[in-house]
Amino acid sequence: MTEADGEGILARAVRILSCFTDEEPDLGATRIAERTGLSPSTLHRILAQLVDHGLLARSPGRRYIVGPRLWELGELSPLSLRLRETALPHMQRLYEATAENVHLAVLDAPQPARASALYVGRVTGHASIPTLSRMGGRHPLHAVGVGKAMLAQQGDDWLRAFFEAPLERETVHTITTEEALREDLAATRRRGYAVAREEMTLGNISIAAMVGTVRGLPPVAIGVVAHIERADERRLARLVRQAADALGRDLRESR
Repeated sequence: MTEADGEGILARAVRILSCFTDEEPDLGATRIAERTGLSPSTLHRILAQLVDHGLLARSPGRRYIVGPRLWELGELSPLSLRLRETALPHMQRLYEATAENVHLAVLDAPQPARASALYVGRVTGHASIPTLSRMGGRHPLHAVGVGKAMLAQQGDDWLRAFFEAPLERETVHTITTEEALREDLAATRRRGYAVAREEMTLGNISIAAMVGTVRGLPPVAIGVVAHIERADERRLARLVRQAADALGRDLRESR
């Protein structure tokens, strides 16, 4: 997209903010211009406004980072005020019972074909194995436990649209065909929890369960990630399901 497309200033500002990623949390104006296609004069004018409003901040080396006002506004989302705050005690108890990484995720799906697992909470400790996830990060639904748990709750029409996009391979164990993933989701529904074995990270197993329908919130799942060689799947699954059920009750009673 270029400036000739008649794009408004809000859309341009969103394009600028969307340039920041896990890999590049701070950017120079040249890199932002490359990603957005904005002219130097337009870009610098919008950057100055974003800095003035605290949505961006300047960092050393004439670079930019996400600003405190943007973080402050994000904390007003129901995903923070309602979901994460309610979930933290349950996540902490699950961590204490397992000593493994605990993740809380929601389904972010502007369209099914572009859907992903958005991580809104994480509890970890010294004994937990390293993972790729972070709060505010995303992973493909088909490659992680929380994602599969949320996929298993979707209807046929939604899944049909989801499968219009290719299933990317994250490791040699990632399920990448519609037939195999549908079989996996059917197994998830039967046993009441999802499992991803080395499908996002080699050596890791992810076990997750849906929290259940909560009015005013997107689909939510909670799970643990452990080293596959030391994981007791049945025990972890029982604890995860208990946490999901308890969290769902608390969320439904909170409104």
